[in-house]
Parts: sequence; C-alpha cells; structure tokens
Amino acid sequence: MRIDLSSKTALVTGSTSGIGFAIAQGLAAAGADVVVNGRSAERVAEAVERLRGEHPDAVISGVDADITSDEGTARLLERVPAVDVLVNNLGIFGEASALEIPDEEWRRYFDTNVMTAVRLIRHYLPGMIEGGWGRVLDIASDSALVIPAEMIHYGVSKTALLAVSRGFAKAAAGTGVTVNSVIAGPTHTGGVEDFVYQLVSKDLDWDEAQREFMRVHRPQSLLQRLIEPVEIANLVVYLASPLASATTGAAVRVDGGYVDSIVP
Repeated sequence: MRIDLSSKTALVTGSTSGIGFAIAQGLAAAGADVVVNGRSAERVAEAVERLRGEHPDAVISGVDADITSDEGTARLLERVPAVDVLVNNLGIFGEASALEIPDEEWRRYFDTNVMTAVRLIRHYLPGMIEGGWGRVLDIASDSALVIPAEMIHYGVSKTALLAVSRGFAKAAAGTGVTVNSVIAGPTHTGGVEDFVYQLVSKDLDWDEAQREFMRVHRPQSLLQRLIEPVEIANLVVYLASPLASATTGAAVRVDGGYVDSIVP
C-alpha cells in the first residue's frame, strides 16, 4: 500500500516539534507540500530547514503566526489561503486542581484547543468542498474520553474537539471531503516529559519516570509505554490520503489501548 500525496498542500498547526513535527515529516515523505506553523520565527525556520534536509524533493514552507490571536490567524490565512489537507494539531495541556482552575484559564484552553481549529476549518473547508476533495484532521486525545482528574479543562476541550470534527463532517457530507479526529494516547514528547515530572519524582531517570507514570497515572494502557510521535503521524498520514476516502466523521484511536472500549 503506497500513500501518495503529491500535488497536495498540507498545513500542520503547532508543527515545530513533537507530534506536529512528526506529522509534517510523514506528510512530506508521502509527497505533500507541507506548511509548518508555530509562534516562533526561529523555531519555524529550524523546523523547515530540518524537513528540507530530510526530504530534499519536497516543497516545505513555514509561517510563524500565533493562531490563538486574530492577528496571527489573519497572517496565516493571508500566507496560506487554501490547502488540501488541514491538520489542527496546536494544543496546550498542563496539570491543575479542578477546583482551582479560574475562568480565564478555562477560556484559554477552549480558545487554544478548540477555537483555533474552528476558525481554520471554517476558512479552508469551503474551498475543499468546491474542489471536491480535502482532508481535515483534528488531533484530539484519550483525555477527551477519559477525563483526567489532574487536568479536566484539557479533557473538556478535547471532548469539544471531537464534536467539532463530527459537526463539520456533516457540513461536508457527500462532497468528497472528509473530516476526522485522531484520539492520540499518552505520547512521548518534550512537553509530556515535563508533565510526567510534575506527577512523579524528579529524582527518577526518564525510563523509570515513564514506567512510574504509566503504572500510577495511566494503568489502563495496553501498550504499557508512551507512544512515539511517529506512531501518531502514521495514522494521520493514512487518514490524509485518498486511501481513507470512506472514513469521515470518525474519532479514530491511536491510543495504545488506553481507552477501555471495544469500539473506536
């Protein structure tokens, strides 16, 4: 099975590192023209340079824009007016006591994790529909289904993102455009390393800390390890391809069996 995304333009938000960067790598390897996005011009430039080095035949560009702001969103849309594949990967997370999360923090999580996706889908989806082909992928989390006690504001935002995906899939019904969410499980990224050390002793080395985190805080994982970003990217690249033409309105899991359910 060969995935060919040549002649397709893909935008990945929050793609200078972690899962987003791995997705950009996978899309570039499949032949797509990839647009990297992040807030820092320096980090965007570094990510673009690395991708060009890994995939010299690919067309790689970058836009430094904070899409949580109106100005940043306008800058991105001006630079990238149309895409074939939109991957809404930007997201924030962090530990907080449920009874101590203030209103402004709830709003920040919703604006970052939900509304950035809504705004971009609202802009790009009509062009996809007009062209009769397109892929929208929203990167959600197992926390959308198994709300973590230590960050319920994050879980709620990712639950909302599942509804966003399903709703826009209905808006694109019968057009050749698919809209899906990807439920990523606990994944090994730099940010997650910091998060793990918020919950386990900083005296542990990383391998011990990871095992302790999974044992105590994510014991239902069938994989019993953190997922690597490339494993998330592999599913995203497939869903972005013509091969996934019959999958839409779905919340597709790549969670290491973390969610205790026999249905996707």
